[in-house]
Amino acid sequence: MYNKVFLIGNLTRDPELRYTTSGIPVARFAIAVNRFKKGGAAEGEQDVDFINIVAWRRLAEICGEYLKKGRPVAIEGRLQIRTFTGKDGQPRTMSEVVADGMQMLGQRSQPSTINSQQSSVEGGQKTEDKGQKTDEVVEDEIPF
Repeated sequence: MYNKVFLIGNLTRDPELRYTTSGIPVARFAIAVNRFKKGGAAEGEQDVDFINIVAWRRLAEICGEYLKKGRPVAIEGRLQIRTFTGKDGQPRTMSEVVADGMQMLGQRSQPSTINSQQSSVEGGQKTEDKGQKTDEVVEDEIPF
């Protein structure tokens, strides 16, 4: 099985950067992705999907620092569907994309590409952080 998602859209709000109880950064934001309707009288019209994105560790810090509402962005990641109990006690299901990579689009002559294994991007040069852990964080550690 293979779970890979590539999305291009505009941020609907500034990323919300928080930290788990163990100090791991996590950023949450959403992007609006246009899609064209096919067939019928509405052919050629656009519809919009709003996709929730979550980024972890260094990628989360970079998203929190550089991404702003309305900015076009490309996201690479995996689809995650999780269930939880809401405040009213009812079971809820949430789908989101866990970002592995992000590319800022527009405004600059050369877009910057950042993935979850990079620690910084300077002058177009990528620097990788070889000691970074890739283990998943337990849902109980999420502070929100």
